[in-house]
This record gives sequence, C-alpha cells and structure tokens, in this order.
Amino acid sequence: MIEVEQEKISTNIAEEFPPELQEPRWSVISFSESEASGLTYAEAEQKMKELEAQKVSGLCIVTDEVAARISKSKAETRA
Repeated sequence: MIEVEQEKISTNIAEEFPPELQEPRWSVISFSESEASGLTYAEAEQKMKELEAQKVSGLCIVTDEVAARISKSKAETRA
C-alpha cells in the first residue's frame, strides 16, 4: 500500500514540475553521506530503492545544491 501511494505521489509531482524533475540536478543522501548526485528525479527514485534494499537508512532526495551544502557543513563540523 505504501509503495502504491509513493508511486502516486511521484507521478503527481512529475506531472506538476516535469522540466525540473527531468534535469540531472538531484541527489540521494543518507544519514552518513551523499550517496549519488547528478541524477534526474526518476534516477534518484531508482537509486533510493536500491539503497533501501541494502538497508541504508536516512535516505532522502534533494537537489545537488542542497547535498553540497550538507556535505560542506559536515566537513566543517568535523574539522
């Protein structure tokens, strides 16, 4: 049931914002790192499913810009 709802939400988002979602500007991040970047939204969704199957936690799709900010912030915190 949850998968069906997620697919429905993704379809609705794609219908409302197709140009942005088709651009390779999306990243998949986890609690620990940026898992992938430079993806279309559909590719990011697929990557997220793959990582979920590997039991990676804290997954989220964000823009590459946001992923870069998070990575920079984490690096500054560790320094």
